[in-house]
Amino acid sequence: MFQLKYATAIPAVTIGLDLGDKTSRVYEVNAAGERVREETIGTTPTALAKSFGKHAACRVVLEVGTHSPWVSRELAGLGHEVVVANPSAVYGKGRRRKRNDRLDAEYLARQGRADPRLLHPIQHRSAAAQEDLALVRARDQLVQTRTGLINHVRGAVKSFGARLTRCSADVFPRRVAREVPAALQPALAPLLEVITELTQRVASFDRQLAQAIRARHPVAERLQQPVGVGPLTALAFVLLIEDPRRFRQSRDVGAYFGLVPRLDESSQSTPQLRISKAGDALGRRLLVGAAQYILGPFGPDCDLRRHGQGIAARGGKNAKKRAVVAIARKLAVLLHHLWVSETPYDPDYLLKRAA
Repeated sequence: MFQLKYATAIPAVTIGLDLGDKTSRVYEVNAAGERVREETIGTTPTALAKSFGKHAACRVVLEVGTHSPWVSRELAGLGHEVVVANPSAVYGKGRRRKRNDRLDAEYLARQGRADPRLLHPIQHRSAAAQEDLALVRARDQLVQTRTGLINHVRGAVKSFGARLTRCSADVFPRRVAREVPAALQPALAPLLEVITELTQRVASFDRQLAQAIRARHPVAERLQQPVGVGPLTALAFVLLIEDPRRFRQSRDVGAYFGLVPRLDESSQSTPQLRISKAGDALGRRLLVGAAQYILGPFGPDCDLRRHGQGIAARGGKNAKKRAVVAIARKLAVLLHHLWVSETPYDPDYLLKRAA
Protein backbone atom coordinates (compact mmCIF):
# COMPACT_ATOMS: atom_id res chain seq x y z
CA MET A 1 0.00 0.00 0.00
CA PHE A 2 1.24 3.48 0.81
CA GLN A 3 4.14 4.22 3.14
CA LEU A 4 4.64 7.08 5.56
CA LYS A 5 8.22 8.32 5.72
CA TYR A 6 9.98 8.80 9.04
CA ALA A 7 13.53 9.61 10.02
CA THR A 8 15.64 6.44 10.11
CA ALA A 9 17.93 7.62 12.93
CA ILE A 10 16.79 7.11 16.53
CA PRO A 11 15.33 10.44 17.71
CA ALA A 12 16.78 12.23 20.71
CA VAL A 13 13.41 12.03 22.48
CA THR A 14 10.38 9.82 21.88
CA ILE A 15 7.13 10.27 23.75
CA GLY A 16 4.38 7.67 24.02
CA LEU A 17 0.94 9.20 24.50
CA ASP A 18 -1.85 6.85 25.58
CA LEU A 19 -5.05 8.80 24.90
CA GLY A 20 -8.01 8.55 27.23
CA ASP A 21 -11.39 10.21 27.06
CA LYS A 22 -10.64 12.64 29.91
CA THR A 23 -6.97 12.13 30.75
CA SER A 24 -3.97 10.81 28.82
CA ARG A 25 -0.72 9.21 29.95
CA VAL A 26 2.66 10.54 28.82
CA TYR A 27 5.84 8.41 28.83
CA GLU A 28 9.07 9.96 27.53
CA VAL A 29 12.35 8.16 26.73
CA ASN A 30 15.67 9.43 25.36
CA ALA A 31 17.79 8.02 22.53
CA ALA A 32 19.34 5.47 24.90
CA GLY A 33 15.91 4.16 25.89
CA GLU A 34 16.07 5.62 29.41
CA ARG A 35 12.94 7.04 30.98
CA VAL A 36 12.95 10.84 31.13
CA ARG A 37 9.51 11.66 32.52
CA GLU A 38 6.02 10.37 33.14
CA GLU A 39 2.87 12.36 33.73
CA THR A 40 -0.89 12.37 33.30
CA ILE A 41 -2.42 15.27 31.39
CA GLY A 42 -5.93 16.23 30.40
CA THR A 43 -7.16 15.27 26.94
CA THR A 44 -7.79 18.88 25.95
CA PRO A 45 -6.11 21.33 23.56
CA THR A 46 -5.07 23.51 26.51
CA ALA A 47 -3.39 20.64 28.36
CA LEU A 48 -1.61 19.47 25.20
CA ALA A 49 -0.32 22.96 24.51
CA LYS A 50 0.93 23.27 28.10
CA SER A 51 2.72 19.90 28.04
CA PHE A 52 4.10 19.94 24.48
CA GLY A 53 4.11 23.61 23.50
CA LYS A 54 7.49 24.48 25.03
CA HIS A 55 8.98 21.03 24.46
CA ALA A 56 11.70 20.70 21.84
CA ALA A 57 10.59 19.00 18.62
CA CYS A 58 10.43 15.24 19.15
CA ARG A 59 8.61 12.12 18.01
CA VAL A 60 5.20 11.56 19.63
CA VAL A 61 3.51 8.17 19.24
CA LEU A 62 -0.20 7.57 19.89
CA GLU A 63 -2.84 5.02 18.92
CA VAL A 64 -5.66 5.69 16.48
CA GLY A 65 -8.92 6.42 18.24
CA THR A 66 -11.69 8.94 18.80
CA HIS A 67 -9.33 11.73 19.87
CA SER A 68 -6.34 10.88 17.68
CA PRO A 69 -7.35 13.02 14.63
CA TRP A 70 -7.46 16.36 16.43
CA VAL A 71 -4.63 15.47 18.82
CA SER A 72 -2.32 14.55 15.94
CA ARG A 73 -3.12 17.85 14.21
CA GLU A 74 -2.47 19.81 17.43
CA LEU A 75 0.89 18.10 18.00
CA ALA A 76 1.96 18.53 14.37
CA GLY A 77 1.06 22.20 14.63
CA LEU A 78 3.42 22.46 17.62
CA GLY A 79 6.26 21.17 15.45
CA HIS A 80 6.43 17.54 16.58
CA GLU A 81 6.75 14.42 14.44
CA VAL A 82 3.54 12.46 15.03
CA VAL A 83 3.17 8.70 14.56
CA VAL A 84 -0.40 7.31 14.78
CA ALA A 85 -0.21 3.57 15.43
CA ASN A 86 -2.81 1.10 14.15
CA PRO A 87 -3.58 -1.18 17.14
CA SER A 88 -5.56 -3.72 15.10
CA ALA A 89 -2.47 -4.35 12.95
CA VAL A 90 -0.06 -4.28 15.89
CA TYR A 91 -1.97 -6.52 18.28
CA GLY A 92 -4.30 -8.43 15.96
CA LYS A 93 -7.46 -9.75 17.60
CA GLY A 94 -5.79 -10.13 20.99
CA ARG A 95 -4.20 -7.69 23.39
CA ARG A 96 -1.23 -7.94 25.70
CA ARG A 97 -2.07 -9.87 28.84
CA LYS A 98 -0.64 -7.20 31.13
CA ARG A 99 -1.59 -3.65 30.25
CA ASN A 100 -2.67 -0.31 31.70
CA ASP A 101 -2.35 3.32 30.61
CA ARG A 102 1.23 3.61 31.84
CA LEU A 103 2.38 0.38 30.19
CA ASP A 104 0.61 1.31 26.95
CA ALA A 105 2.32 4.71 26.85
CA GLU A 106 5.69 3.10 27.54
CA TYR A 107 5.10 0.48 24.84
CA LEU A 108 4.28 3.18 22.28
CA ALA A 109 7.34 5.22 23.23
CA ARG A 110 9.78 2.32 22.99
CA GLN A 111 8.31 0.91 19.78
CA GLY A 112 8.27 4.37 18.20
CA ARG A 113 11.88 4.94 19.26
CA ALA A 114 13.02 1.68 17.66
CA ASP A 115 11.11 1.69 14.35
CA PRO A 116 7.76 3.41 13.69
CA ARG A 117 7.00 0.93 10.90
CA LEU A 118 6.45 -1.75 13.54
CA LEU A 119 3.38 0.23 14.60
CA HIS A 120 1.80 0.11 11.12
CA PRO A 121 1.20 3.89 11.20
CA ILE A 122 -1.85 5.43 9.55
CA GLN A 123 -2.39 8.90 8.11
CA HIS A 124 -5.30 10.95 9.39
CA ARG A 125 -7.26 13.10 6.96
CA SER A 126 -7.43 16.87 7.24
CA ALA A 127 -9.97 18.72 9.39
CA ALA A 128 -11.80 19.97 6.27
CA ALA A 129 -12.16 16.43 4.89
CA GLN A 130 -13.25 15.18 8.30
CA GLU A 131 -16.01 17.81 8.39
CA ASP A 132 -17.40 16.80 4.99
CA LEU A 133 -17.08 13.12 5.85
CA ALA A 134 -19.15 13.79 8.98
CA LEU A 135 -22.01 14.78 6.65
CA VAL A 136 -21.70 11.49 4.79
CA ARG A 137 -21.69 9.48 8.01
CA ALA A 138 -24.61 11.43 9.49
CA ARG A 139 -26.67 10.77 6.38
CA ASP A 140 -25.79 7.08 6.59
CA GLN A 141 -27.00 6.95 10.20
CA LEU A 142 -30.34 8.47 9.20
CA VAL A 143 -30.75 6.00 6.33
CA GLN A 144 -29.99 3.03 8.59
CA THR A 145 -32.45 4.31 11.21
CA ARG A 146 -35.13 4.79 8.55
CA THR A 147 -34.52 1.28 7.19
CA GLY A 148 -34.87 -0.19 10.68
CA LEU A 149 -38.18 1.61 11.23
CA ILE A 150 -39.55 0.51 7.85
CA ASN A 151 -38.61 -3.11 8.57
CA HIS A 152 -40.31 -2.85 11.97
CA VAL A 153 -43.52 -1.54 10.41
CA ARG A 154 -43.57 -4.27 7.78
CA GLY A 155 -42.89 -6.96 10.38
CA ALA A 156 -45.61 -5.69 12.70
CA VAL A 157 -48.18 -5.71 9.89
CA LYS A 158 -47.17 -9.24 8.86
CA SER A 159 -47.81 -10.46 12.40
CA PHE A 160 -51.46 -9.40 11.88
CA GLY A 161 -51.76 -11.44 8.69
CA ALA A 162 -51.42 -8.54 6.24
CA ARG A 163 -48.70 -7.27 3.90
CA LEU A 164 -47.69 -3.79 2.83
CA THR A 165 -47.10 -2.72 -0.77
CA ARG A 166 -43.54 -2.88 -2.01
CA CYS A 167 -42.17 0.61 -2.64
CA SER A 168 -39.14 2.80 -2.15
CA ALA A 169 -38.27 4.28 1.23
CA ASP A 170 -38.95 7.81 -0.02
CA VAL A 171 -42.66 7.16 -0.60
CA PHE A 172 -43.18 4.44 2.01
CA PRO A 173 -45.22 6.42 4.62
CA ARG A 174 -47.54 7.92 2.03
CA ARG A 175 -48.03 4.69 0.11
CA VAL A 176 -48.75 2.35 3.04
CA ALA A 177 -50.58 4.68 5.46
CA ARG A 178 -54.01 3.30 4.46
CA GLU A 179 -52.82 -0.31 4.42
CA VAL A 180 -51.90 -0.44 8.10
CA PRO A 181 -54.60 -2.37 10.05
CA ALA A 182 -56.77 -0.19 12.26
CA ALA A 183 -55.64 -2.08 15.36
CA LEU A 184 -52.03 -1.07 14.65
CA GLN A 185 -52.66 2.56 13.77
CA PRO A 186 -51.97 3.90 17.31
CA ALA A 187 -48.61 2.09 17.37
CA LEU A 188 -47.43 2.56 13.79
CA ALA A 189 -48.82 5.95 12.72
CA PRO A 190 -46.21 7.82 14.82
CA LEU A 191 -43.47 5.71 13.24
CA LEU A 192 -44.69 6.64 9.76
CA GLU A 193 -44.44 10.30 10.76
CA VAL A 194 -40.87 9.77 11.95
CA ILE A 195 -40.01 8.00 8.68
CA THR A 196 -41.38 10.99 6.76
CA GLU A 197 -39.23 13.34 8.84
CA LEU A 198 -36.15 11.17 8.31
CA THR A 199 -36.74 11.16 4.55
CA GLN A 200 -36.82 14.96 4.55
CA ARG A 201 -33.60 15.07 6.58
CA VAL A 202 -31.91 12.65 4.19
CA ALA A 203 -32.92 14.87 1.26
CA SER A 204 -31.44 17.86 3.10
CA PHE A 205 -28.15 16.01 3.53
CA ASP A 206 -28.18 15.11 -0.18
CA ARG A 207 -28.38 18.80 -1.04
CA GLN A 208 -25.50 19.60 1.32
CA LEU A 209 -23.37 16.82 -0.21
CA ALA A 210 -24.13 18.07 -3.73
CA GLN A 211 -23.02 21.54 -2.66
CA ALA A 212 -19.82 20.10 -1.16
CA ILE A 213 -19.03 18.37 -4.46
CA ARG A 214 -19.54 21.55 -6.47
CA ALA A 215 -17.67 23.83 -4.08
CA ARG A 216 -14.83 21.72 -2.64
CA HIS A 217 -14.55 18.33 -4.33
CA PRO A 218 -15.21 18.69 -8.08
CA VAL A 219 -13.20 15.54 -8.78
CA ALA A 220 -16.16 13.57 -7.35
CA GLU A 221 -18.17 14.67 -10.41
CA ARG A 222 -15.67 12.95 -12.71
CA LEU A 223 -15.64 9.78 -10.61
CA GLN A 224 -19.36 9.29 -11.28
CA GLN A 225 -18.67 8.22 -14.87
CA PRO A 226 -19.01 4.45 -14.18
CA VAL A 227 -22.67 3.48 -13.93
CA GLY A 228 -23.53 2.55 -10.36
CA VAL A 229 -21.28 5.19 -8.80
CA GLY A 230 -23.47 8.03 -7.53
CA PRO A 231 -22.62 11.29 -5.76
CA LEU A 232 -22.52 9.65 -2.33
CA THR A 233 -20.10 6.88 -3.33
CA ALA A 234 -17.87 9.24 -5.33
CA LEU A 235 -17.69 11.83 -2.56
CA ALA A 236 -17.02 9.24 0.16
CA PHE A 237 -14.25 7.74 -2.00
CA VAL A 238 -12.61 11.15 -2.43
CA LEU A 239 -12.87 12.06 1.25
CA LEU A 240 -11.61 8.70 2.54
CA ILE A 241 -8.53 8.77 0.30
CA GLU A 242 -8.08 12.57 0.19
CA ASP A 243 -4.57 12.38 -1.31
CA PRO A 244 -4.45 9.90 -4.22
CA ARG A 245 -0.68 10.28 -4.61
CA ARG A 246 0.05 8.45 -1.37
CA PHE A 247 -0.61 5.15 -3.19
CA ARG A 248 2.25 3.86 -5.30
CA GLN A 249 -0.20 2.27 -7.73
CA SER A 250 -3.96 2.14 -8.15
CA ARG A 251 -3.97 -1.59 -7.40
CA ASP A 252 -3.16 -0.82 -3.75
CA VAL A 253 -6.53 0.90 -3.21
CA GLY A 254 -8.36 -2.43 -3.06
CA ALA A 255 -6.37 -3.39 0.04
CA TYR A 256 -6.97 0.06 1.56
CA PHE A 257 -10.72 -0.65 1.58
CA GLY A 258 -10.25 -4.22 2.86
CA LEU A 259 -11.39 -5.86 -0.38
CA VAL A 260 -8.47 -8.27 -0.73
CA PRO A 261 -8.14 -11.72 0.91
CA ARG A 262 -6.34 -11.97 4.23
CA LEU A 263 -2.87 -13.53 4.06
CA ASP A 264 -1.85 -16.42 6.31
CA GLU A 265 0.75 -18.39 4.37
CA SER A 266 3.11 -20.80 6.07
CA SER A 267 5.48 -23.17 4.28
CA GLN A 268 3.33 -25.00 1.70
CA SER A 269 0.04 -23.91 3.26
CA THR A 270 -1.80 -21.19 1.32
CA PRO A 271 -5.41 -21.29 2.56
CA GLN A 272 -8.12 -19.32 0.78
CA LEU A 273 -9.27 -16.74 3.33
CA ARG A 274 -12.01 -14.15 3.47
CA ILE A 275 -11.36 -10.50 2.66
CA SER A 276 -9.50 -8.51 5.29
CA LYS A 277 -12.26 -5.90 5.82
CA ALA A 278 -9.57 -3.41 6.75
CA GLY A 279 -10.10 0.32 6.40
CA ASP A 280 -13.37 2.20 6.46
CA ALA A 281 -16.52 0.05 6.61
CA LEU A 282 -18.75 2.72 5.05
CA GLY A 283 -16.48 3.15 2.02
CA ARG A 284 -16.32 -0.61 1.51
CA ARG A 285 -20.12 -0.90 1.82
CA LEU A 286 -20.69 1.83 -0.77
CA LEU A 287 -18.29 0.17 -3.23
CA VAL A 288 -19.99 -3.19 -2.72
CA GLY A 289 -23.38 -1.55 -3.29
CA ALA A 290 -22.16 -0.08 -6.57
CA ALA A 291 -20.81 -3.49 -7.58
CA GLN A 292 -24.16 -5.13 -6.82
CA TYR A 293 -25.90 -2.62 -9.09
CA ILE A 294 -23.40 -3.28 -11.90
CA LEU A 295 -24.04 -7.03 -11.65
CA GLY A 296 -27.79 -6.59 -11.11
CA PRO A 297 -30.63 -6.61 -13.67
CA PHE A 298 -30.22 -2.90 -14.48
CA GLY A 299 -26.44 -2.92 -14.80
CA PRO A 300 -25.17 -2.00 -18.30
CA ASP A 301 -22.95 -4.26 -20.39
CA CYS A 302 -19.37 -3.17 -19.65
CA ASP A 303 -15.94 -4.53 -18.74
CA LEU A 304 -16.79 -4.62 -15.03
CA ARG A 305 -20.05 -6.49 -15.55
CA ARG A 306 -18.48 -9.01 -17.93
CA HIS A 307 -15.63 -9.65 -15.48
CA GLY A 308 -18.07 -10.28 -12.63
CA GLN A 309 -20.26 -12.55 -14.75
CA GLY A 310 -17.19 -14.59 -15.65
CA ILE A 311 -16.40 -15.14 -11.98
CA ALA A 312 -20.01 -15.99 -11.13
CA ALA A 313 -20.19 -18.43 -14.04
CA ARG A 314 -17.46 -20.58 -12.50
CA GLY A 315 -20.05 -21.78 -10.02
CA GLY A 316 -19.24 -23.17 -6.65
CA LYS A 317 -20.14 -21.95 -3.21
CA ASN A 318 -20.64 -18.19 -2.88
CA ALA A 319 -19.69 -17.56 -6.52
CA LYS A 320 -22.00 -14.54 -6.74
CA LYS A 321 -20.57 -13.03 -3.55
CA ARG A 322 -17.02 -13.48 -4.82
CA ALA A 323 -18.01 -11.79 -8.07
CA VAL A 324 -19.46 -8.79 -6.20
CA VAL A 325 -16.32 -8.39 -4.08
CA ALA A 326 -14.12 -8.69 -7.17
CA ILE A 327 -16.10 -5.96 -8.96
CA ALA A 328 -15.98 -3.72 -5.87
CA ARG A 329 -12.19 -4.15 -5.77
CA LYS A 330 -11.77 -3.42 -9.47
CA LEU A 331 -14.10 -0.44 -9.13
CA ALA A 332 -11.92 1.04 -6.36
CA VAL A 333 -8.86 0.60 -8.57
CA LEU A 334 -10.68 2.14 -11.54
CA LEU A 335 -11.85 5.19 -9.58
CA HIS A 336 -8.34 5.87 -8.31
CA HIS A 337 -6.95 5.54 -11.84
CA LEU A 338 -9.55 7.96 -13.21
CA TRP A 339 -8.63 10.34 -10.42
CA VAL A 340 -4.85 10.42 -10.92
CA SER A 341 -4.81 10.04 -14.72
CA GLU A 342 -7.65 12.48 -15.40
CA THR A 343 -8.65 10.35 -18.41
CA PRO A 344 -12.27 9.77 -19.53
CA TYR A 345 -13.88 6.48 -18.58
CA ASP A 346 -14.31 3.91 -21.35
CA PRO A 347 -16.68 1.13 -20.17
CA ASP A 348 -15.50 -1.19 -22.99
CA TYR A 349 -11.78 -0.47 -22.81
CA LEU A 350 -10.72 -4.11 -22.26
CA LEU A 351 -13.13 -5.40 -24.91
CA LYS A 352 -11.77 -2.98 -27.50
CA ARG A 353 -8.17 -3.77 -26.62
CA ALA A 354 -8.81 -7.51 -26.96
CA ALA A 355 -10.43 -6.93 -30.34
